[in-house]
Amino acid sequence: MSAATVHAWTGRPLGDLTIEALRDGRSGGDDFRISREQLDVQAAAAEAAGHPQLAENLRRAGELTRVPNERVFEIYAMLRPGRATWAELDRLADDLASQDMPRVAAFVREAADAYRARGIVRPSP
Repeated sequence: MSAATVHAWTGRPLGDLTIEALRDGRSGGDDFRISREQLDVQAAAAEAAGHPQLAENLRRAGELTRVPNERVFEIYAMLRPGRATWAELDRLADDLASQDMPRVAAFVREAADAYRARGIVRPSP
């Protein structure tokens, strides 16, 4: 996929997104949000350049583009050491996987297992 075929989060072609269009109301803030498609293009470039971990991070970010910011902050808060039990993190991973976010779900599961191994999950009630 070339950059010429990439669209904004709203579906508008990237070439239509200019400061002038924003100023005169032909585009809005959501037009400037990054899309999963854009992040996938960046991930492919990172992978081609020999940066597989960066590519994976960009693909996870792409999965999160459909999630409201408030939910992203909730997920972030749960991933802080000691904030969630292992079971809560496991349920979060299941929820994310059911929403077609397998990479983010795998990341949460990996964190849950690492936190449990290090003793930094919140104790179960």
